[in-house]
Amino acid sequence: MADQVTLSATPRSEFGKGAARRLRRAHQVPAVLYGHGTEPVHISLPGHETLLALRVANVLLEIDLEGGKQLALPKQVQKDPVTGFIEHVDLVVVRQGERVMVQVPLLLVGEHSADVMVVMDQNTITLEVEATHIPEHVEIDVTGLEVGHNLAAKDLTLPTGAVFHGEPDDLILSAHATPSQASLDAELEAASGGAGEASAPQTQPAASDEE
Repeated sequence: MADQVTLSATPRSEFGKGAARRLRRAHQVPAVLYGHGTEPVHISLPGHETLLALRVANVLLEIDLEGGKQLALPKQVQKDPVTGFIEHVDLVVVRQGERVMVQVPLLLVGEHSADVMVVMDQNTITLEVEATHIPEHVEIDVTGLEVGHNLAAKDLTLPTGAVFHGEPDDLILSAHATPSQASLDAELEAASGGAGEASAPQTQPAASDEE
């Protein structure tokens, strides 16, 4: 289960791009907290602590706002494409015992033969889980995996209480033969076949003035 992280929040009364820039210069992150029929609450969060917390997928946040604490999940995170600094966070209120739909990362564990190449068709799986018991990942043991084997959603061992509502036969991964160096070289040569050395331009001798 993902850890719960407490973040101290302060209410926001100023809005707009100028106010947001001032908050970011003060190493704060603009955020909005909403859900369960409540009015949206505009807050600011500590920038560094928020950045660290959101590195964990589906992290459960405890928002401490003026002495009152509220559980929330990150719904949408906007980041600066250059600096990576968080520009804004949408948080959705959750309750103890509430069930939510989340995307959980798939994690390969174990070792397989070097002759096997695992191809992932999906890197996450959507599960219904308790909001306060969201798994960090779902493990897939590839020990002894052989060429030609496929693994579908129905083959996964899900965490206790987690429910998958998709198609049981949804392909998760497949095992292929690891390509040999010779085949890789052949593919590389075929791919670069049209980009070989250009043939030298053919020139015609200049016409002589003498016939």
